[in-house]
Amino acid sequence: MDQLDQKLEQGKRKNKPAVVEILESVAIAVLLAVLIRMFVFQPFVIPSGSMEPTLQVGDRIMVSKFTYHFTEPKRGDIIVFKFPLDPSRNFVKRAIGTGGETVSIRNSRLYINGRQVPEDYLPAGLRFADYGPVEVPPGSYFMMGDNRNNSDDSRVWGMLPGENIVGKAVLIYWPLNRIRLL
Repeated sequence: MDQLDQKLEQGKRKNKPAVVEILESVAIAVLLAVLIRMFVFQPFVIPSGSMEPTLQVGDRIMVSKFTYHFTEPKRGDIIVFKFPLDPSRNFVKRAIGTGGETVSIRNSRLYINGRQVPEDYLPAGLRFADYGPVEVPPGSYFMMGDNRNNSDDSRVWGMLPGENIVGKAVLIYWPLNRIRLL
């Protein structure tokens, strides 16, 4: 009886019109693409120079939307988030301070809880204004662009609520000569 059932099932599959099979394949592909974009990875285009030299205008990046389901953002992570003053806009900045930390800038040097933090990703000799000290509330983040003199960031609009985070930037995938992990 099992062999008969298998043959009947094979016969049913063989009788399925090619158009139906193609439509099923396309529907599955679209569903998978939507699920991946919603929950796993999402591409973004860098619209401004606020993260130069790390990210250039027009760079295309891939953002992991699941990373922060397993771990908290860390200082130095490049994060895409919904802009707190207009959640319809996405911003990309670097996490500088986390909840409970005190952030200050003196003589173009970053200090967290009074200790200087090296920022090897910044261009040598970059000078920018003093700021703070400010305390980052629990569940929030202090975000700054790498282009400190041309960045609309936490120094302007305040702290980033954790719920605004979209994901962690993990890869520049375009242009080809800039492909690299972040």
